Amino acid sequence: MILGIETIQIHFDPGSLQLMNVALGLIMFGIALEIRLSHFKHLWQSPKPILAGVLSQFVVLQLLTFLLVYWLKPEMNIALGMFLVAACPGGNVSNFMSHLAKGNSALSVSLTALSSVGAVFMTPLLFSGFSSLYFELSASPEGIEVSFFEMFKVVVFILAIPLLLGMTFAHLYPGRAQKLSKGFKLGSMVFFVALVGVMIAQNRAAFQFSVLSLFGMVVLHNALALTSGYGVGALFKLKPAERRTLAIETGIQNSGLGLLLIFTFFDQNQSMAVVAALWGIWHLVSGLGLAFYWSKQPINS
Repeated sequence: MILGIETIQIHFDPGSLQLMNVALGLIMFGIALEIRLSHFKHLWQSPKPILAGVLSQFVVLQLLTFLLVYWLKPEMNIALGMFLVAACPGGNVSNFMSHLAKGNSALSVSLTALSSVGAVFMTPLLFSGFSSLYFELSASPEGIEVSFFEMFKVVVFILAIPLLLGMTFAHLYPGRAQKLSKGFKLGSMVFFVALVGVMIAQNRAAFQFSVLSLFGMVVLHNALALTSGYGVGALFKLKPAERRTLAIETGIQNSGLGLLLIFTFFDQNQSMAVVAALWGIWHLVSGLGLAFYWSKQPINS
């Protein structure tokens, strides 16, 4: 057990929280500008890679997270942070990383689209289900009381509505959407990262204390996600490019959504926010590092 970290206090004012809501909504709108109905048609034409991706993201990663938490037995808020990050959909930079890694770009976009849409229901379900099961099996006197319906409403507002608006705009104005997508998504992501940077700067003491305590756990959790994605691809006998894509799609999580849900539903003095923030920093390092390594390796078949 990691001692003392439960006393960490994270402070983020309501105005900044509203800006974070807007920034994440804009990021999802930017992602949706690149989504076409043809991507969903592709799901039916090539179901095996998509099935493997869904299994990796929504089943295998959740089970491995549960086993890791059950083994390490961290304090309550740390466990909650790990469960929430795992329950989030794929991150918005996964498509770029998959392309850099010589992965299957069409599969990457399709999985991002599917996980983002599916997360409207799956993120509240997976988080509430696995966290409640953990506290029940571990006989912990502590528990959580987060309404599935309340979390569902927030995820709809942050994910579903911007995705629907973005996909509608892309369908009506495909040319404009293509021109806007890269700059729009990049700009909104920079805005979001800047907000998180402000949060970290305002809470330097908390993060300095927590990095050494939690960094190894976050690295291990992320390594399990990357490895499980590749392993599921190998189990399904997918092509090497598809395996690389599954690894990245599983290992790059939308930790920004996790942070937003934490600040919305949990006391800001919860150390679970530190888990999500550290994950958001580390998965960029690990994902880009792995993608750059793969970019130098040939695809055999």
